[in-house]
Amino acid sequence: MAKINVQGREIAVFSKKEEDYICLTDMARYKDAERTDYIIQNWLRNRNTIEFLGIWEQLNNPGFKPIEFDGFRKQAGLNSFSLTARRWIETTNAVGLISKSGRYGGTYAHKDIAFEFASWISVEFKLYLIKEFQRLKDDDRKQLGWDIRRNLAKINYRIHTGAIKENLIPPALTARQTNLIYATEADVLNMALFGMTAKEWRDGHPDEKGNIRDYANVSQLVCLSNLETLNAHFIQEKTSQAERLRKLNQIAIAQMKLLAGDTGIKRFDKGSE
Repeated sequence: MAKINVQGREIAVFSKKEEDYICLTDMARYKDAERTDYIIQNWLRNRNTIEFLGIWEQLNNPGFKPIEFDGFRKQAGLNSFSLTARRWIETTNAVGLISKSGRYGGTYAHKDIAFEFASWISVEFKLYLIKEFQRLKDDDRKQLGWDIRRNLAKINYRIHTGAIKENLIPPALTARQTNLIYATEADVLNMALFGMTAKEWRDGHPDEKGNIRDYANVSQLVCLSNLETLNAHFIQEKTSQAERLRKLNQIAIAQMKLLAGDTGIKRFDKGSE
C-alpha cells in the first residue's frame, strides 16, 4: 500500500492484478473531511457518473451485468435515488470500484475512475493528483529497473558459483573451506572490476552498509554480469586463477571504456541515483 501527498493530503494507492486503485475516501476529505461517505454517495447518484462507470465496466469487465446497470441508469438523477459503492459492486459485479474494510479501509477506484472523481471534486485537485500519481509510478519504474539489474547480477553469480563448485571445490572440503574459496573467487571479480577486494573496500568505507557491489553503478553492474559469465567459462576451461584475473581485468577495462561513453547508460545511471 503506497501513499501519495496531494495538496497536503495523503492518498492511498494499491495495485491489484497489475492495475492501480486510488482511495476515493482519502480524496473525498479534500471536499469534506467529516463526511467522506456522503461525498462519494453524492457523486455516485449523478447520472453522468453512472454512465461513465457503466461504459468503463463494459470496456474492461466481461463479467459486468448490463441489465442491473440499466436499472441504476434509469433511476440516476432522481431525488429519491441513492447509491453506495458496495451496492454498485454487489449488484453489477463491477471491478472498477473496491470497498475495503480494516486498517486500510475505504472506497477505492481504478485510476481511470479515480481521475474522473477528482474532476468532480476540483479540476485543480485532479491536476495535482495526476502529477503525484505519475511521480509515484516513475519512482516504481526506477526501482524496478534497479531490481532487475541487481537480480541479473545475482543470476549470473549462480552460474559463476556453480562452475566453482564443479571445478574448484573437492568433495572433502569443509563448509568453511568452501566458503573461503567462494570468497576468493568473488574477489577475483572484485579485483578485476573495482581494483580491490571486498575486505579492502570495507576497511576503506567503515561507515557504509552493505558491500562494494551494492554501490556499483549501472555500467559496473552490466560489466560485472559479463565478467561472472566469462569467469565461469574460464574455470571450466581449467584456466589458472592468476591468468583468469589478468584476462578479466583486461576485459573489464575495455568494457567500462565502452559503457562510460554510452549516453543511454549515463542517463540510466543518473535516473537510479
